[in-house]
Amino acid sequence: MKQGVKITKFGSIIPISGSNFAHEVSEASSDVWVVVVLYKDGYTECGVLMQCLKEPATTYPATKFVQIVSTDCILSYPDCNLPTVLVYNNGVVKASYVGLHTFGRRCTPEGVAMVLCQSDPVLNDGQSGGEDSTEVVLEGVMKRFIEKVVTLHENDDNDGSASD
Repeated sequence: MKQGVKITKFGSIIPISGSNFAHEVSEASSDVWVVVVLYKDGYTECGVLMQCLKEPATTYPATKFVQIVSTDCILSYPDCNLPTVLVYNNGVVKASYVGLHTFGRRCTPEGVAMVLCQSDPVLNDGQSGGEDSTEVVLEGVMKRFIEKVVTLHENDDNDGSASD
């Protein structure tokens, strides 16, 4: 009988503080990718990114998403760098994204997911694994984006705004 691989399930953005950063991020299991969002309340760009990260956090529950107030994580972190996303694996920063502009002109959940998967299989749905993990995730992101665009256009057509 084949034994299933135990997949850690997160499924949301977890608020953390400076005192538990090491435990939640640096000491996370080596098979878990951790996406850390440095933010501050009241910054519009931070709010936009947090909204865009909710969908990937739910869609990819084997990837751990955490949020921490920037100055709780890095004392004197400059506000002009907010929001910042740090990607950790095996206790090491694998990527960093400073500012909302790094996710494209128009920040969307799909755009954020594509940026996160550019170099490593950061996003994990807990279902697929192996060498093609990044490719599978990117295909899923593109498929959801296309479905969203089609649905949006169908809704526009049904609003009676089409003219002959």
